[in-house]
Formats: sequence, structure tokens, C-alpha cells
Amino acid sequence: MAHRCVARTGFLHRRSTTTRSRMHATRAVPKQVERKSGNVATSVTATNLEDMKKEIQQAEKAGADIVELRMDFLETIGVEDDVDGLVQCCKLPTIATVRPLWEGGRYRGSEGSRMALLKRAADAGCTFIDVELKAAEDFLTLYPKESLGDTKLILSRHDFETTPSANELKEWVGQSWDFKADVVKIATTAKTITEVRLVLDLLLEKKGPTIALSMGEHGQISRLLAPKYGAFLTFGSLEKGKESAPGQTTVEDLVSVYRVHKQNQDTQVFGLIGNPVSHSKGPILHNKSMEVIGFNGVYVPFLVDNVDKFLEAFPEFSGFSVTIPHKVNALQYSVQHGHVDAVAQKIGALNTLVRQQDGTLYGCNTDYLAAIRGIEEALQSAGHDGLNGKKVVVVGAGGAGRAIAFGAREKGASVTVVNRSRESAERLAADVGCNVGDLEALLKGEIQGDVLANTTSVGMYPNVEHSPVPAEILPAFLVVFDAVYNPKITRLLREASAAGCVTANGVDMFVGQAAEQFALFTNTSAPADLMAEIVSSSLN
Repeated sequence: MAHRCVARTGFLHRRSTTTRSRMHATRAVPKQVERKSGNVATSVTATNLEDMKKEIQQAEKAGADIVELRMDFLETIGVEDDVDGLVQCCKLPTIATVRPLWEGGRYRGSEGSRMALLKRAADAGCTFIDVELKAAEDFLTLYPKESLGDTKLILSRHDFETTPSANELKEWVGQSWDFKADVVKIATTAKTITEVRLVLDLLLEKKGPTIALSMGEHGQISRLLAPKYGAFLTFGSLEKGKESAPGQTTVEDLVSVYRVHKQNQDTQVFGLIGNPVSHSKGPILHNKSMEVIGFNGVYVPFLVDNVDKFLEAFPEFSGFSVTIPHKVNALQYSVQHGHVDAVAQKIGALNTLVRQQDGTLYGCNTDYLAAIRGIEEALQSAGHDGLNGKKVVVVGAGGAGRAIAFGAREKGASVTVVNRSRESAERLAADVGCNVGDLEALLKGEIQGDVLANTTSVGMYPNVEHSPVPAEILPAFLVVFDAVYNPKITRLLREASAAGCVTANGVDMFVGQAAEQFALFTNTSAPADLMAEIVSSSLN
């Protein structure tokens, strides 16, 4: 007498309900995957069958190519009817996964029962079953490869703590092929973005269909760029908050923003170097603009801790926007390994790097013109001609602060820089030729002027209730500018408007500098009106 296995709250309980002949009913034909690479898979992770079936329908509508059935998330599942029902209700190709606790999953039952679920999924017509490399020998002893029929075998190995050495990763891959895997899956955890290099190299050296991913925000580019490097698939979540692994992007964003179905080995890679970068609207802005002009490129966020090591690790990337806190260090690197234009050198910071044909980098600064234009337009609306002769107080001594201080000086303004670190303010003042003010004096209202320009990240999403200065000092200024563009109207600008100041937000600066960057990246004029519309719409 065979047994039907039922999982309850993660544990398997057996009860006799069926015969062995039913357990080995006629095998269903698996649905086929159309793409050889660049597929988008999503995991359904509901804890009951009814909700999991609803998530399957949601995955089909979201644009996924493959659905992973994470049966280890289910509190209760029967080996026969429940597995068959899940597989057969999905119109898309499926991956059956029953991930045990020891490999980062939720399944607490016996190995024999877990493997029986996977075998039943194969008999039910699942396109793939995912078996952990550590369990491959036991599984294939119990269920030889030929017993799986047309169902393909994914052998997977995960490291939720680190990224192992290149030799160890290659050893995992080699072991998987030795066990006759149809698809090899390697998932590591990136503590720095440079560790992603090791994972992408696995794809470049692959012998067959391979999934190679770095988990965590530092490893996000391995998911976003997977099709460029020939990965069999990449994973996306159904929606934010439903990620089955750290660092996942939604299926919708993978398909519509990063255009993973259109990426290929010739796709040029651009992106934003910064820390943090998750708030940026750059990917939406640049990717949509590239799509409109028919340019084969993709723009992604790069969470970078050390800009020198990052640039050395990815020489194939074509261009970069640079933001906090790397604008000064990026300039220094570019001076040593390429060319920096005269204005950026005077400012002492850059926000743009473009790879040249000889592999060197060209650095420039597109920040200052856009920012100064916005400030002067605000002054004109307040009844003043421009910056000539005006007193400008710049809060912050980073890259954006340097750009605005330089631009205001070029326009004939008297500039005072205040910063949390006086030493940084003094260096900026010496480079640009302006004054240094005391931050405490500004906060007490002892420093006044015509224009107050915040160039720090204070008030940026998600810390939207923060402001770099108290509201009480704002009436002393005609114009208040905030380089933060997300949110569009920061707390600083709300309070400045209430104090009677004319305000200028960071959106125009962001769009203006992005349009200049886009032209440098693509050698094509930027669709500036479209870019402004995209940013405004995304912020709203």
C-alpha cells in the first residue's frame, strides 16, 4: 500500500489513501520554454493552495515566462491531487521547488517525502524540478534521471552568507554537470558589488543553460543584466514585499523598465554609481528614453562602496552617472585612468563618466549648468535679473555643492559654503574661491543671503520629514533651492514657500543633467520633453 503525504505547518504526516498505480499515473507533457535565455521567472509563495493558484494567475498577467511553485511555503500539501492541481492550473512553464531549511527554504519534513513531492511534480508535467546539489546523489539514486521523462532537472546551490571563491563556484558548476543537470543554478550573496563579477563570469564561461545570481542589493545587477550575459533566466517578484530572495526586482520592472526580453550580448550597460541608489528615478528615465530612440542599452543602479574597485571590475560597462558620495573620488580615478574636462577639474567633482573606444574614461560635470539655470529662473520670477552680485549660501560641500558653488561664482555671485565638516567646506572654498560659513551660525539665522541652496541628501526619500535647516531662518532668503528631487517638493521647499520664498526644486536640475548625460551616452540628442514628463509622472 502506497501512502499519500500531507504537509501541515511544514511537517509531513502520512495517511494511506491510494494505490501505487495511482501514484504512477500517466505522465503529463511539460509546457515548453520558448526562449533559450533571458526568461523571467517569478516565485509563488502563498501558504495555502487557493492563494497560490491566485498568485499563479497574477504571474501570468504580470508578464512572467516561468512560474516557480515554492511548495515549501505551503502549510499543507498532498503529494497527488494538490501537486497535480498546482502544475496543471498554470498556463506557463513551471519549476517545482521544495526548498529545505538547510538550503534557505521552509520545508521541515523528511527528505524522502520532500523528494516524493518533486517526483510527483515531474509526473504531473512540471517543466523543471529544482533539486539542491547537496541532495543530487540521493535524489537521483531514488529517482534516476530517465524516470523524470521530459521534465528537466535544475541542480541548485545557494550561499546565503557570502560569495565563495571563483574556484569553489566553478567546482559547484562542474559537479552539477557531472550529475547530468539540464540547468545549473548558482545563487550567492554579494557583500560588495565587485563580488558580482565572479557570478557574471560563470555565465560568460557556461557550458549549458545556467542561472547565476547574486542575492542582496549589492548583487541586484546580476538579476537586471542576466540576459546580456546569457543567463537562462532571472527571477522577479510578483510585487514589492513578495520577494522570495533578497534583491529581487518586480517582474513588471524587469520587463517594462529594464527590458530584459530585449537585452542581448551587444546591449550597452550604463548606470548610476552611488550609495544609496534605490531612490533613483534614473533607470525609469534613461531606459524609457533609450527605448523611444531605439538604442540597444540598459541603465541600472550600481550600489557602490569603493568606486575605484568597481570601475576596475567592470571594464565592459559603457557609461555612468555618479552621485553621492562618489563624485570627487570618481574624478580622481578618471584623472588617473582617462581624461577629465576643464570645468569638472575646476569644480573638483564630476557626475558623468563615459567609456571611450580605447577603454579609458572621459569625465565631465553636467550638474552645474542645470542647477544654475533653475536658480536664475527662480530669481527672475522674484523680480531679479540673475545671480550677478547676489549672495548665495550653499549647504553641503560634496559634488553637487561644488558644482553650484562653482556655477554661482562664474555668474558673479558671492558664495558662502557651510557644511557639517568644516574641513571639507574649506577645501571647496579654496578650490572655487569663495567663503566658508559656520553651520551652527546658519542654523541660528546668523548667516543670510539672497539664495539658499541645499546640496545635501537631507530630506531625500525615505527621510522625507527631515530638513537641513530650521524653518525660522528661511524668511532671510529670496530663493530657496533644493537639489533633492525625490520627493519633488521636500520639507525644506514646503517651509520655504510658506515663508514667502520663491522655490526651485531638484527636478529641473535632475532632468537637465540627465539629458546631457544621455546625449553623451548615446551620441544622440536626448528627448528632453519626454524625460521631464517621465520624471514628473513617476514622482507624482
